[in-house]
Amino acid sequence: MSGSLRIHWVITPKIAPRPLINCNRCGTVKAYCSSGKFRVNANGKRIDVWLIYRCIDCDNSWNFGIFERCNRRDIEPALLQALESNDPWLARRHAFDVVALRNRIGRLDEFPDVAVHKHRLGGTRETATALELQLGLEIPTSLRLDRLLAGELGISRSRLQALEERRLLVVHPDGAKALRKPARQGTTIRIDLAGEVDQDDIMEAAGG
Repeated sequence: MSGSLRIHWVITPKIAPRPLINCNRCGTVKAYCSSGKFRVNANGKRIDVWLIYRCIDCDNSWNFGIFERCNRRDIEPALLQALESNDPWLARRHAFDVVALRNRIGRLDEFPDVAVHKHRLGGTRETATALELQLGLEIPTSLRLDRLLAGELGISRSRLQALEERRLLVVHPDGAKALRKPARQGTTIRIDLAGEVDQDDIMEAAGG
């Protein structure tokens, strides 16, 4: 009996985006990277919190505002404790907040490198003729979906496009031109591999 091999991919970006800032020490625009450290400044009932960035060449600092003139009562005690203790997960989450960084600084260096952890949800290579991939992203990535699939499945982007044109590859819910957009949380990709000579190899690469 034929069916689908269902695989869950958890995608984790490896390198946080780096703001491009005019460094007053270097005298030119330089990339800054997150130090993983927060600066918390309390003035009475008001709190300011920044994530500290460092110039990759001279170590000059730049502060990325997380909270500005925020009332202490508006910050959960557990969150404040995490900020004061430089919680690594929290620092990483803010370092990967591309939207907030763009709004603050505008120009960024972004990196497509990711780690992909694969877990089979159902089906087997022996009985399946279709591959269904469910994407989970802990943090947004700029990596295009076609580059992700090509790298992980070992097939070319032109072949992926051809499969999409023949409706053998369907992306939900992104629809048209989804292959050219960044991979997104909750996306499902279904690929009909019936008749493909390398069906088993693709399914094995997918994590089946």
